[in-house]
Amino acid sequence: MRRIDGSETGRDSSLWTGSPALVGRGEQLAVLREIAVRPPSVVLLEGEAGVGKSRLVAELLAGDLGSVLPLVGHCQQVGEPFSYGALLEALRGAGLALARQRSLNPVIGALAPLLPEIAAGLPAPLPPLHDTRAERHRLFRAVRELLVALGPVLLVVEDLHWADDGTRQLLRFLAGEPPAGLGMVLTYRREDLRGGSPLGAEFRSAAGGLVAVVEIEPLDVTGVRGLTEAILGVEKVSAEFAARLHERTAGLPFVVEQVLRALRDPVAAVRAGGARAERLLDAVKVPPLLRDAMADRLAALPTATVHLVEAAAVLGTPAPAELLAEVGGVPENRLRTVLSHAVNGHVLYEVDGLRYGFRHMLARQAVYDGIIAPERAALHGRIVDVLEHVEPRPLVQLAEHSERAGRTADWLTYGEAAADRAADSGDAATATKLLQRLLTVPVLPADVVDRLAIKLGRIATTGLDQRDPAEALGRLLVDPRLDTSVRGEVRLYRALLLVRQIGRIREGRAELERAADELTDRPELVARSAAVLALPYLGTVPPSELGPWRQRAEADQATATDGLRISLLADVLGSRLHRGYLTGLDEVPEHADMLDGRRQLARLRCDVADACVWLGHLDLAARFLHDGLRLATESGAPLAVGAGRTTEAQLDWITGRWEGLAERADELIKEYYDVSSLTGELELVLGWLAAARGDWPVAADHFGRTGAHDPGDAIAPVAISGIAGLASTLLERKAAVEAVAEVDRGLAAVRLTDGWPWASVLAPVGVVAYSAVGRVAEAERLVDEVAEGIADRDAPVVLAALAQCRGSLAEVRGELTDATGHFREAVARYEVIGAPYFAALAREREAAVLVLSDPERAVELLTDLVKTFDGLGASKDGVRCRHTLHTLGGEKPARRGRRGYGNDLSPREVEIARLVAAGQTNREIAEKLFLSARTVERHVARLFRKLRIRSRAELRADRLD
Repeated sequence: MRRIDGSETGRDSSLWTGSPALVGRGEQLAVLREIAVRPPSVVLLEGEAGVGKSRLVAELLAGDLGSVLPLVGHCQQVGEPFSYGALLEALRGAGLALARQRSLNPVIGALAPLLPEIAAGLPAPLPPLHDTRAERHRLFRAVRELLVALGPVLLVVEDLHWADDGTRQLLRFLAGEPPAGLGMVLTYRREDLRGGSPLGAEFRSAAGGLVAVVEIEPLDVTGVRGLTEAILGVEKVSAEFAARLHERTAGLPFVVEQVLRALRDPVAAVRAGGARAERLLDAVKVPPLLRDAMADRLAALPTATVHLVEAAAVLGTPAPAELLAEVGGVPENRLRTVLSHAVNGHVLYEVDGLRYGFRHMLARQAVYDGIIAPERAALHGRIVDVLEHVEPRPLVQLAEHSERAGRTADWLTYGEAAADRAADSGDAATATKLLQRLLTVPVLPADVVDRLAIKLGRIATTGLDQRDPAEALGRLLVDPRLDTSVRGEVRLYRALLLVRQIGRIREGRAELERAADELTDRPELVARSAAVLALPYLGTVPPSELGPWRQRAEADQATATDGLRISLLADVLGSRLHRGYLTGLDEVPEHADMLDGRRQLARLRCDVADACVWLGHLDLAARFLHDGLRLATESGAPLAVGAGRTTEAQLDWITGRWEGLAERADELIKEYYDVSSLTGELELVLGWLAAARGDWPVAADHFGRTGAHDPGDAIAPVAISGIAGLASTLLERKAAVEAVAEVDRGLAAVRLTDGWPWASVLAPVGVVAYSAVGRVAEAERLVDEVAEGIADRDAPVVLAALAQCRGSLAEVRGELTDATGHFREAVARYEVIGAPYFAALAREREAAVLVLSDPERAVELLTDLVKTFDGLGASKDGVRCRHTLHTLGGEKPARRGRRGYGNDLSPREVEIARLVAAGQTNREIAEKLFLSARTVERHVARLFRKLRIRSRAELRADRLD
């Protein structure tokens, strides 16, 4: 027997996926624990199918009940339920407790024939009374007296909505005059109760007894997210996936568990965001338990009601009853009765006031899948006929139903119109999905293929879905139906999608060049190709190869008009800024008249902001970014919004606004999954944040996803900074030789592209790495190259980095006075541009140099730095400064004596516990905290004892909060 709330009888545990932790039910569990073990009491636990009543009861029973004896029975969904079945099932569990009873009331013997399993411990059976009412009363007394003898008792009866009348009457009898030691927990679904009352209208609570109704609601999005994390044992589930899973399951825990079990790769799926999350969930088939439950409910409905329900399933969205009736062929005079059957049968639900639909999407899908194909097609066709008269026309619905009805002509008409409307409103995702589906129709005429292919390319280049449209456009390029005259334009759009994907930038550049050759009769499109090919950051292309494209783009930009002029200006100005020349900003228009112009202006402002961040003009970047994001949001330019939010994350990292930044970057990576040119920059931010915490393996993983392993097929400044990050992690691990190899790779990319404005992070790491292996001459050469490379450019952050490089070089030479001066210059320059973390790192180097000549000043600087690093969240750097202070004798206790922590963890033990929970070994922790391995071992042993755990696997971060 299976029940839709998941508490199956005889279920195969190998097929069950359950949550190892109770999620979102803490308040209800506290009420249960408070009331259920304070007899006499009755707790009525109410909730719909699948909401988690049984899971909550299981958690209650698994807790500490003290001396209370739990007795549990289940009501069964059978045609003719056995009288008192649930209570007799519960009493069978009293066998061991009966063995401790010396004497029992003889009336309890009335139960012996009904409980053969424990009859040996009961008084002798009683003779029949030959009076049904008297027999029943004696049985009720027997149950009550047995519970009195066993008390204190917690009696749990599950699924009371399936109880027989005898069970209800007996429970009413017990609740009416409850034994002093009896607590009762009764679970039920209100929608399936006969009469609407769990114990009948006659039930009245006894005087002095506690009675509580605990209603369990479905989980909200946060709860679904937490449940998913608990079931799969993962730490981060994307907000988009959680929202879509909540939408699909209505927040019912059982349904959530079923969906997660049906996913092919659930761990990868839950980290996906946006369109990918939607695709993965749409691919999930209805779990058998839900399918069978819905089939059972439909079988109990009249035929006309089934037709109404099937109309709702095919329509797919909540709709007024009249519309459902028109589609389902239900006469108007019967609609009220038919609808009542559907609602009272808990198949359809009222949604948003007088609109009717299913409790969750899987219920709808279960009904839809059960309709035979010809009937489904006919219903879809009927919906098209009905919706054609609705104003304004629901074009997306008309397109989808036309397609499913097999009405190809209508599908093409409505599909293209829906895509146009979506594109105009800024919903590029809907538009590209529709156009891709339309282009798969095999009977499309050539001119329609041309028109739709161009629309797909134009719209996809403004949206976030990049990979699927790029593949679709690639297939079209070899489609014989595509006219030669439009092939170049389609190739251009595909190339624009490719250059936004790390690992496909080389291919995208090659396609741009081919498109330019094919578009000789379309100068405006050649201009777009040239402008993108001139961008210096797309891979590692020598300036000599970029020059001709840049000249062509600048010439075309000067004569272009409207949106094309702004689009070309965005690329031309971005190219100029990334090369370190802060000119032409006065050319940025304040506003644009047409919608396309406003979207291009939003992109232009966000691109300028991004380039200014790389140069170190952070105030200027913030101003352009503010206006760019506002304009992008207002004009419906999702890709420009994504670029702006990515730049905002990078800006927040540099300016020290780190609170919540890692979580925000994680969410953005999931949202912009298809646009790896954006996610690579976010991975860079996460890498540096992890490095500041001392999480070197995590940092290296993030840096590796920036394109660092192949800068020629990545966004060059991001990849170069990623290489610097990899080198820095290697230096921290004392792998200087390997760090130098990374620096060599990064500098090769810088030299090839003349990208010295992008060397602000790589150069200081390079000087330290070269010096660590004794290659001081190469460190000196690097400093000279940086100085020469930015001599005529406007890159304040590189000037600050150059001062730091000179300080490190002077320190290696033993020129300590010069080193101090250079480090102070670096601090000043970093502070002027608003980069507090980099300023603090340079200040720490100044303090290290001052240790010998001015230790008091060194202590003063280090004391301030501890506060700075702690305030930023740079725990690794704060620990390092504390260690240096300790060696200098600069730490001063706040009070005499040492605080005793008893069984609580000390701050040091908490710090070590978090590192253990993160998977760090004792040796790694020792290196990070500047402790001996033996000291770390002692700390770990103490915290294990205090937390009462026996292994590192038992340690979780949430135990430390």
